[in-house]
Amino acid sequence: MLTRLFYIYDPMCSWCYAFSQSWTALQKDVPDDVGIVYLLGGLAPDTTAPMPMSMQKNIQQAWQRIEQTVPSVRFNWDFWSRNTPIRSTYPACRAILAARKQNAKAEPQMLQAIQTAYYQKAMNPSLLVTLQECAREIGLDAEVFKRDLTSPQIEQQLQHEIQRARSMDVHSYPSLRLIHNHAVFPIAVDYLNHQTMLDAINRIIEEL
Repeated sequence: MLTRLFYIYDPMCSWCYAFSQSWTALQKDVPDDVGIVYLLGGLAPDTTAPMPMSMQKNIQQAWQRIEQTVPSVRFNWDFWSRNTPIRSTYPACRAILAARKQNAKAEPQMLQAIQTAYYQKAMNPSLLVTLQECAREIGLDAEVFKRDLTSPQIEQQLQHEIQRARSMDVHSYPSLRLIHNHAVFPIAVDYLNHQTMLDAINRIIEEL
């Protein structure tokens, strides 16, 4: 019986960025027979409209909370003065899928590239030019990536993953779901200590 740990995320979710170190540590320590599956939740649909000032303030407040909660995480606040923020994460989600299509192992690399561009280099991942730069950075075929990024197949895959996340009762990110013996178990996300998540996973596996 295959046991799988689903990581449901959005590449432009600031709390997912805050979870990066803990998630990396958890993946290293989960039992070898637990499969790791990345699943896109899709935070914000397509739009080209500038982000309302009230939403900008909400996100900036989230950044402040993260820096206070997870001491190792710092943001490049220049993003807000250098860019016209757009509340659209679907392009970045499609970029993840386009990277995965080229190379099944490229997803974590693309995720890190997008998060680095956004949170450290103050670039705007809602823009295709930024996503194409991320693809080049991790060694993907830029032309193939550009074509896949706007293809109907990638859009269909994104909608499929969003629906699958909803079917697991996931409505916020990051989220973890363990599928074991055909049952779905939510695993509480811990941004500071991966051991608590590992203990929860092992407990479920041992008890069933």
